[in-house]
Amino acid sequence: MSPKEIVRNFYESDLAKDDNIMGFFHENCELKWNSSKGFNKLDFNAIKEMLEGVQKSYYSFKFRLSHLLEDENTVTVRYTIYATVIERPEKEDALAHFISIWEVKDGKMYKGFEISQLADISSDSLNSYAEIKV
Repeated sequence: MSPKEIVRNFYESDLAKDDNIMGFFHENCELKWNSSKGFNKLDFNAIKEMLEGVQKSYYSFKFRLSHLLEDENTVTVRYTIYATVIERPEKEDALAHFISIWEVKDGKMYKGFEISQLADISSDSLNSYAEIKV
């Protein structure tokens, strides 16, 4: 499987429902994430803990991709996260916009760099994430 296919398969998952999600990550992975709340550096265990929290809090947690680009073993993806909380499973909301860069090693996501901000739910903003097909 190509690096692009590996990353695409991860981002096509529903994080709230996929019990095997950690299988996408290399055991020595590292994610450096600049969010609107500050900088986080996560290793395999911290990513696992974060994703376990997602599974406890959300009925669904999905990505809608606008871009997916590959350069050898590096894949860049631009997307919006949409989630449905357990208390209100009939309503899906946009949570945040992201750009992530992943280095793939040994068929797994190894080194990640992310930048995110809370979702701007204006139609122009949300439609900008739907313009490009991946």
